[in-house]
Amino acid sequence: MMNAFDFTWIFGVTMVLAFADAFGIGANDVANAFATSVSSGSLTLLQAVICACFTEFLGALLLGNQVSDTIRSGIMPLESFENQPEMLMLAMMCALFGSATWVLTASRFGWPVSTTHSIVGAIIGTGIAGFGPGVIDWSFDGVGGIIASWFISPFVSGAIAAIIYLIVKFGILKRENSFKWGLVLVPIFFFITVFIEVFYIIFKGAPGTQAAKMGIGAQVGIAFGIAGFFLVWSALFVVPWLRRRIIERENLQWYHVFVIHFISKRPRVDQDEEGKPNNFVLPTDQDAAIAQQEADQQDYEDAKKLEKNLTQEEDSGSSDKSIRTKEQKQVTTIEKAEEEEDILISKFYWGKLLSPLYLKKKIIFMLLHGVRKDVRNLNSSHLKDIHAAAVKYDNNTEYMFSFLQVLTALVFSFAHGSNDVSNAVGPLAAVHTVWTTATVGAKVPTPIWVLAYGGIALDIGLATYGYHVMRRLGNNITYMTPTRGFSTELGAAITILTCSQAGIPVSSTHCATGATAAVGLCNGSLRAVNWKMLAWCMFAWVITLPVAGLIAGLAYSIIIYAPHFGMTV
Repeated sequence: MMNAFDFTWIFGVTMVLAFADAFGIGANDVANAFATSVSSGSLTLLQAVICACFTEFLGALLLGNQVSDTIRSGIMPLESFENQPEMLMLAMMCALFGSATWVLTASRFGWPVSTTHSIVGAIIGTGIAGFGPGVIDWSFDGVGGIIASWFISPFVSGAIAAIIYLIVKFGILKRENSFKWGLVLVPIFFFITVFIEVFYIIFKGAPGTQAAKMGIGAQVGIAFGIAGFFLVWSALFVVPWLRRRIIERENLQWYHVFVIHFISKRPRVDQDEEGKPNNFVLPTDQDAAIAQQEADQQDYEDAKKLEKNLTQEEDSGSSDKSIRTKEQKQVTTIEKAEEEEDILISKFYWGKLLSPLYLKKKIIFMLLHGVRKDVRNLNSSHLKDIHAAAVKYDNNTEYMFSFLQVLTALVFSFAHGSNDVSNAVGPLAAVHTVWTTATVGAKVPTPIWVLAYGGIALDIGLATYGYHVMRRLGNNITYMTPTRGFSTELGAAITILTCSQAGIPVSSTHCATGATAAVGLCNGSLRAVNWKMLAWCMFAWVITLPVAGLIAGLAYSIIIYAPHFGMTV
């Protein structure tokens, strides 16, 4: 009979595997939350990572508990482990191993897979390995409902995103003087976006509050009041900032929006070829490469001087003896110079490695390596025809929506953190409960520190490895602009938050991909969508569940059926 805090090694290994799985989730699903914002140019990759570090963490902390319960106990009945709680710990450990292995492998090669598929498949694999297929709840209340959501969520998300974009398209973009209409409707979109996020936070109930126990009328009223504040704020501050920034081309920064009425008229900014401000251009990793080349040039500057001195030596003698003497001297000089050069280069090399300044630069470069990548795919030759099929609208109106798209990206990232953190911390919460109580059926809420632990791992994976998958989405599916990105993110966020509240762990990959494809179809041409990329995404979705399940099931079988000391034949 197991006692509390037995099998501590399983809990320790599970902690490591849960971090690895959450790291892979951050690296793989970061594209779902911010690919459209980066692809449209509303955010740089570095800005997206900084924003996500807050929204992903807060989403995991505030709304991650409900879906964690579904992952922990909604797929196979925990009663199967009542007599041996330690076997549940082992099953969840192996499930995380299978999920983390597949997600990290997919992230390494830039495959946008569903991390929800991965953990669900891994848990199914361990259940079948331990008890056979009959132990799995295949009904709609269990695996059936989750599988149905994989097909339903892309269409629902796509339908919502398409409706939002068509409203923007016919209500603003296709109208004469579209910028004027945009200024009118932007505060309304602010109201809708904020209302959705606040309502779901209150309706779900943040930890430590009694918000979830309020009546529906009170919850709607609070959300309406907060959204109304942002409606007024955007009308009084954002709209004047946009007018001065875009129409009058004043040299304003984003933070000037909070004090716009106290800033005197400023000089105009220079414009690029498309009429956008200069700071609308994304930085690339070319600058980092140039800086590295300059550093290497400085390191070997003295060594090159030696070679230069050798080439400047000339002998004007005409006799054969003089020439031979000169050649001997040159050979001796060259050998000596090469020897001195080797010593000099060695000194520079080791001096460079041991230099605190060099070490500091190297560490910073490695930490920022993942955010210095160009993921927009604007110059890709195989996407040229797809991007050309997209209808282009007024640049000023599009740029105006980049400010609003940042808000929807934050909402989407918040929704992503609330839903996908459960894929890693759900099994960890199950292991922690068994480890501390030595029982299976105990109703213990997911500890806050477990949610925070998963949120931190999400952020680290996002910042260091997320660029691989981000290249596969966004402009790689259809040509992305701020209006299209805004519609995509808001539609996907509404779908994810709704399913998260219902306890259905939908795939944010499905929601984002479905919304992106639907918005692309709103161009009125099938050529505006990269169907080959969509087919590849669907293939990756299909193989994820069986591959992760196979890895986890094999690991669980090897452990539980392996021979050990004390066995009797």
